[in-house]
Amino acid sequence: MPRQQPAAPSEPSEIQQAARRTRGEDQDRTLSMLHRLEQVTESAAGRATRWHEDALVALVALDEATADEQRNANEPDSLLSEIVQTHPRLRPRAHGIRSQYSQIRETLRDLLDEMTHTDPDALDIPDVRRRIERLATALRYQRSRESDLIYEAYYETFNDELESGLGDRT
Repeated sequence: MPRQQPAAPSEPSEIQQAARRTRGEDQDRTLSMLHRLEQVTESAAGRATRWHEDALVALVALDEATADEQRNANEPDSLLSEIVQTHPRLRPRAHGIRSQYSQIRETLRDLLDEMTHTDPDALDIPDVRRRIERLATALRYQRSRESDLIYEAYYETFNDELESGLGDRT
């Protein structure tokens, strides 16, 4: 009797595909705004007022992008929510990523608050640059952790589906 081949893993649902697209769009926008902020803040600060204005505009844009990204990641149909619901072993890591989103957003808000309430001539530009570098590092680290988690969840799902297909041989 010929052996039955295991069933191919199922295709992602429309909701899952939409969640992937949303995540990708959010990440692209955040990364674009981060690059813009880095470009602005790395420029010469000869005219402190102009540097301050440009940096503040770029910070506001990054703040909006990360707010959208965090909000979408917390939606019930997001990839992180799916992982929390379907992969109990990975829940703590998903919660850790959400906590990191909150910490990054808090850092951004603190920086925005300082930039908004400080006279441009009194601003410690080298300190602001260093804080933005740390923020960029935190965003990139958070992004890589999230990508690793999503990859691991899909790999686990794929293996589970393959193993269940192998167990269904007749």
